[in-house]
Amino acid sequence: MIANNPFSANFDQSGLSREEIGLLRRVAGLMIPQSEAFGVPGADDPLIFADLLASLGRDLPAIREALSLVKQTQQSDAADLAAMLTSTRPDLCASLVSVVTRCYYRDNRVMKSIGMAVRAPYPEGFSIEPNDLTLLDPVKARGRRYRLVADE
Repeated sequence: MIANNPFSANFDQSGLSREEIGLLRRVAGLMIPQSEAFGVPGADDPLIFADLLASLGRDLPAIREALSLVKQTQQSDAADLAAMLTSTRPDLCASLVSVVTRCYYRDNRVMKSIGMAVRAPYPEGFSIEPNDLTLLDPVKARGRRYRLVADE
């Protein structure tokens, strides 16, 4: 392990090689760059990226395949990278976007910047403004789409 490297603790658990980790960090930074105007870090921020590495889980094969495509095409521009992935493998693009955004929006600094309370949603919950519930009438009119289970 590399001393003082925030990613070293997650290196062995992520399932990615050092080269793949470096590429993923670069891609995450291209997807969500740091914004000084909004005071938020990029997705390649050490804390966010460490969470990303620890959270790959079932998405690991898709992420590895997406990184392989990125490496082959050597895209260095965010728009070109997105266009290439969405046109060639939208499934891999969706996995990559899901992993990066999931970890990004778990970060307290990001949550504060968008006006969200930095806490779990439950048990306190969140208040919602009263709305026009007649908008749900078409859904209600479709009827039940599940089967009832007998009480045991």
